[in-house]
Amino acid sequence: MKELRIIGLLITDRIKEAGQTQKTLTKFGHVIKSRLGFHEVTEDVCSRAGVVILQLAGNPAECEKLETELSQIGGLEVQRMVFSI
Repeated sequence: MKELRIIGLLITDRIKEAGQTQKTLTKFGHVIKSRLGFHEVTEDVCSRAGVVILQLAGNPAECEKLETELSQIGGLEVQRMVFSI
């Protein structure tokens, strides 16, 4: 059975954590099908917190590695949804 895997990330301090988060996402770019990020408070001000939603595809073991590495970044909360399709 195939699965659809979505991972949500809450980044509590984008200024501090964005670099390591981006490095990890780039490393696992081959399993990221879609990426959507939110952080603006207004047109003129950006929030220090941010949310990223990832749709993953490919090898489930690689998806697990991505999730594990993201979970090890301080200031980052990872939530997962997996749908059987």
